[in-house]
Order: sequence, then structure tokens, then C-alpha cells
Amino acid sequence: MNSDNEIIKLIESHRSVRKFSDRKVEEGILREILSKSQYASTSSFLQLYSVIRVKNSDNRKKIAYLAGEQEYIESASEFLIYLADLNRIEKIALNYDIKVETGYAESFITATVDASLYAQNVILAAESLGIGGVFIGGIRNNPSEISKLLKLPKSVYPIFGMCLGYPENDIRQEKKLRLPLDIILKEDYYSNHDQELLSEYDEKIKKYYVKRTNGKVEDTWTEQVSKRMDGENRPHMKEYIENQGLNNK
Repeated sequence: MNSDNEIIKLIESHRSVRKFSDRKVEEGILREILSKSQYASTSSFLQLYSVIRVKNSDNRKKIAYLAGEQEYIESASEFLIYLADLNRIEKIALNYDIKVETGYAESFITATVDASLYAQNVILAAESLGIGGVFIGGIRNNPSEISKLLKLPKSVYPIFGMCLGYPENDIRQEKKLRLPLDIILKEDYYSNHDQELLSEYDEKIKKYYVKRTNGKVEDTWTEQVSKRMDGENRPHMKEYIENQGLNNK
């Protein structure tokens, strides 16, 4: 069934945008997006997140390099870095002579989830206004350097960045299909008997890449993700997180 619901259609229309026009996102629109997105769910009303709007061009250039030479960090109208922020609650609690222990894994998870829910609201709100964007996980390539650049205190860590801007071109390209619902949706108990569905999905993704790259890429989804997860994946993150006073209990 194809839904006529505008919100569902907006969710389905998501595309990552990496090429931006010179048109700037208006200040009032940006603030509207960021403020209304705060109505995302937040665990126990803690609101354990912050976002840094990086305006300084030199800092953007450094971050673009540290994130893996992603030049669109420099060219986007806006670049935001989302933070799991337990520092704020630590400082607030001291006003009540309460010492908050933020090193527990549960606190780390809660703050990460809070920030992620907020960021997803931001990208959806932006897209509803014709603004495109892309998440930048590459800031975790060099989190210590980026933390110094942003002057992050203890009990705060950068989860990902986000470029926002008006797309350079029409982005209505063929959508990249997600996994079939019957693979991710389990009933009552976990099961893992999806080979036939995965094979069908692999074929669709392979055709997508062949078409998109004019035959230069022919990877299936299972092949692609297996290569992506092979070997070490930012092994420095554990030490960095613990050095920030997080997830060590």
C-alpha cells in the first residue's frame, strides 16, 4: 500500500546530500528547525545532548580533514556537531549538593540515544523545508583532536556531524532500498532465517549500484557490509570515551 500521508512520504524520500548550492539557510529557519526538533523523545526528560554550530571557516576546514577529507563540511551552509552531554547535568546537580556519577554505561547510552533522536528530528524538519543534509560519522576518526578544537569538557563526546544546505541539484534520484521489513521485524522471539529474502535484496541493491555508477560498482549489500565490518573499526573510541569519563562503569 502506498501511503498519501505527507510525513510518511517525507521519511521515505530521504536522500543524503553532499553537493550544496551557494544559497544559505536563513538564520530564522535554522533556529526554527533546531528548536522545534527538541520535541524529540528524551529519556526521563533529561535532555542529555547539545549541538555545536561550527561557523568558523578554519575550524570547518580542520574538521573536514580530520573527518576523512570530506570537503562538503566546508561547502555546506551549516555544519552541526551533535554531542552526548552529561556535563550539563553534572553542573546542575551541584546546585542541589548532588554529585552525579556519569561514568555508567547506562548514562552513556541514554545520552547517545537522546542526541540521536534529536538529530533525526533535525534532518526530517530540514528536509520538509527543501533543505538537504548528510550525517558525518567521520568525526569519530579523530575524536580527541576534534574535542580539543571544540573545547569539549569531560562527560561530553561528539557522536556525529551533520551538513545542512540547499541541494545543488534536484536530488530525486532512485532511492536506495532498505532491508525488507520481514528481515528486521521479528515476532515474539529472535530469529535469523532470512537467506532467501537477503538474496532477493542483494540482487536489488546490486542493480541499484550498477545503474548509479554505470557499472563501476556491482557489490551486493551482504558483500558491502561484510567488507565494511571486517577488521578494526575505530578501535581508539573505547579509550577516548573512557578518557572523557564516560562508559567506564
